[in-house]
Amino acid sequence: MSSVVVSGQSEPSLRELPMENWMSHLPCALWDTPLYHLAIPGSHNAITYCLDMNDRSPVDLRQPDLLQKMDKYMKPLIRPFVYKWAVTQEYTIKQQLDCGVRYCDLRIAHRPNDSSTDLYFYHGVYTTLTVETVLKEISEWLDAHPKEVVILSFSHFLGLSQELHMLLLTTIRNIFTSKLCPKTEVLTLRNLWALSHQVIVSYEHSIVSCHSELWPHIPYWWANKCKAESLIEEFEHRKQYGRPGGFFVTGINLTEDLKYICTHPTESLKDLVMSTYPILLGWVKEQTPGSKVGSLNIIAGDFITESPFVPTVVILNEKLLKQSS
Repeated sequence: MSSVVVSGQSEPSLRELPMENWMSHLPCALWDTPLYHLAIPGSHNAITYCLDMNDRSPVDLRQPDLLQKMDKYMKPLIRPFVYKWAVTQEYTIKQQLDCGVRYCDLRIAHRPNDSSTDLYFYHGVYTTLTVETVLKEISEWLDAHPKEVVILSFSHFLGLSQELHMLLLTTIRNIFTSKLCPKTEVLTLRNLWALSHQVIVSYEHSIVSCHSELWPHIPYWWANKCKAESLIEEFEHRKQYGRPGGFFVTGINLTEDLKYICTHPTESLKDLVMSTYPILLGWVKEQTPGSKVGSLNIIAGDFITESPFVPTVVILNEKLLKQSS
């Protein structure tokens, strides 16, 4: 069994941690480290495994006008392209959590012309699963994993009135109840375990200031590049100026533009992502969590269950152990 030496004692290597319960198996030397100084694996656009394939479902209203018009009049031609480039995760939320994901990027919408108050996720098109259904699945998973902590980032709200925001907040409270961590708490594993808090909700809206359960929006470093080398160059530039004080996300998700899609008609986002993961994960292995300039915190990606992405991120926390020894 491999190990790292901490203060004269041998700790099991983080490579051997079960990803389903990696937080509860971290060495005690990390129990008092703020979560925003740990390396945490995240899922970009986490709920795109259930996009609505029904042609009657509209493309989301954030899409360019040209695409919306083309989808309206040339749906059989356009819609397959939308699906190929809109799906960023193929595994369910419980499977992602089982694989070790602890940050979920959740983009919330109310469908246009929907008389109900149901909310959905979206990316290109809307999901078939409601927000309430997915949050209940997360809560059930947490019941079975009482020492794991998840960070849920609610953002990119589309079509939500003030009333729907309040309804969503009520849903969050009713589902997670005492699992919710108020923003007054010290964010260490030791403290959260003592209080049985398992859910940190960040919310990209002004109502954050009025509700103790809602943490401010978590900054997301997005490079907007379709080449791995360009993405890495962008992040290396940003790192020189220091990390934000609390949680922040480095998104190693690549972004395709219309030119790329048109010149790669047989490809999908998954093809692009999987072909570049060796380069991207090579860069991730060189990163360090912590509080220093150039340190990273949450690292999010696409198709995170189908590569060594999660363990690569979790293992970075060994560097914190070596710093404290």
